[in-house]
Amino acid sequence: MDTHNKDNLTISHTSENSTRSWYVIYTKPRHEKKAAEMLQSMGIEAYCPLKLQTKQWSDRKKIVEVPLFNSYLFVNITEANRAAVFAVSSVVRYIYWCGAPAIVRNQEIAEIKRWLNDFDHDVLEVDHYKAEQKVRILSGSFINQEAKIVKQQGKHLVMTLEGLGLVLRVKLDQMILERAE
Repeated sequence: MDTHNKDNLTISHTSENSTRSWYVIYTKPRHEKKAAEMLQSMGIEAYCPLKLQTKQWSDRKKIVEVPLFNSYLFVNITEANRAAVFAVSSVVRYIYWCGAPAIVRNQEIAEIKRWLNDFDHDVLEVDHYKAEQKVRILSGSFINQEAKIVKQQGKHLVMTLEGLGLVLRVKLDQMILERAE
């Protein structure tokens, strides 16, 4: 149930049985941290994955926290309370997948948190694969082989290993790839 007040908008959870899910929100550029803070002050669980990055200015270098995903953050909220996020002016819209609001599984949120804790932030990068792009496989049976991306089908990647005359269809979360020159 939403409790609306012009000066202070908060979310009250009347039922412990309400199913909460992680939804993906698109924000105004460079408003991810601000939007997350404002949502949290309203009682909405918001997660903005941050990584450490060295920024160079003309007179100094500084390590700053920057969003891992530009203009995206995650909110853990019930379906009934989804509209409440729009009380924050930095929130633009929900991200949709196949005609419905995109929902991220708890395990995937936990995995993002694990990556940010376990890996050097300088090597964390969000990348998208495009057709005809060449990659090098860094894990599994075809380690150190170069492949060409054919297409991405949801969570699967179709690629060809031209040297071996093979077409592979792999789950993105089970293969480590890097761009090949």
